[in-house]
Amino acid sequence: MQFYFIRHGQSINNANWGNPDYQESSDPALTAIGKEQARRVAEFLKKNQTITSDKDWNVQNRYGFGLTHVYTSLMERAAFTAAPIAQALGIPLIAWKEIHEEGGIYSRGDQSNIRGLPGKPRSFFMENFRTLTLPDDLDETGWWNRPFEAEDERQPRADQVFADLLTRHRDQEGQPEQRVVLVSHGGFFMRLMSAILELPWRQASHGLKSWFLLNNCSISRFDIHGDEFTVAYLNRTNHLPDHLIT
Repeated sequence: MQFYFIRHGQSINNANWGNPDYQESSDPALTAIGKEQARRVAEFLKKNQTITSDKDWNVQNRYGFGLTHVYTSLMERAAFTAAPIAQALGIPLIAWKEIHEEGGIYSRGDQSNIRGLPGKPRSFFMENFRTLTLPDDLDETGWWNRPFEAEDERQPRADQVFADLLTRHRDQEGQPEQRVVLVSHGGFFMRLMSAILELPWRQASHGLKSWFLLNNCSISRFDIHGDEFTVAYLNRTNHLPDHLIT
């Protein structure tokens, strides 16, 4: 199995990072730059989708990607990034609620009274993403509809996502290799890496704090074959021009 992690395009919250006059959105939309980033990464993957050589050594995808599945978080910025990718590749787009960003959908501003919010309802996704496969239990009350995700809930969620990813897509004898895209979020990526590599949360040696930096619409690749997990590359952005690196 190969799996690829693509961070969503620039959101309005990302664009206003550090702006003291901006009130953060609980489920921010993409900016114009974010939409262009999503278009560019979809175009890049489409151009390089076909495997053009049978060489085994294709860890940099010089001979194509051959992607088979695209999953998306149900946060707006991820879904609007994933939809052009799936459409360009002509493969199904599948919602995976559990790959959402840390905290879930929650109120912003008053840190003393953070509360969970509904999230987008089923009708929103059906209107905007006609080919998106949605969870059966998603209705008009919204996909989140629960309290703010507590700190002690976050790592177990990432642990379970990785276990489920293996269950769904790990190599099976006699079956073609699956190449899976997750369109998700920077904070969740850090949790997922902690889950896979069994890293302590944000701890490095010599008292340093660790973080895996991801640019908007960057691509990271990981291979799982037999009992080995290989980091092929992280935070690839060569498919984006300089003015779209955010």
